[in-house]
Amino acid sequence: MPKRILQGVVISDKQQKTLVVKVERRFTHPLLKKTVRKSKNYHAHVENKTQKVGDTVSIEETKPISKLKRWIVINEPKAEAAKAEPAKVEAAVADEGGSEVGNG
Repeated sequence: MPKRILQGVVISDKQQKTLVVKVERRFTHPLLKKTVRKSKNYHAHVENKTQKVGDTVSIEETKPISKLKRWIVINEPKAEAAKAEPAKVEAAVADEGGSEVGNG
């Protein structure tokens, strides 16, 4: 049976090796035909905690780790690379700007 993967926002990182992740799902109400949003909090295990409150993370279903933890945080290199790219772009813009000022 495949493991479920959900995406959510970190709402608490106060515990040592646990993140609390809020996962929001949207669906159409069967009777009212209106889009409804429901959210649920999941406790997810993480060894090396680099995520902070407000970060978007993916969690994967796993065997029970403790009373509440049945999920683990998946490290996504794409998300880390996306955070690093704006700094590189800003540095490149600063370098270009400095050369234009020197030429003018």
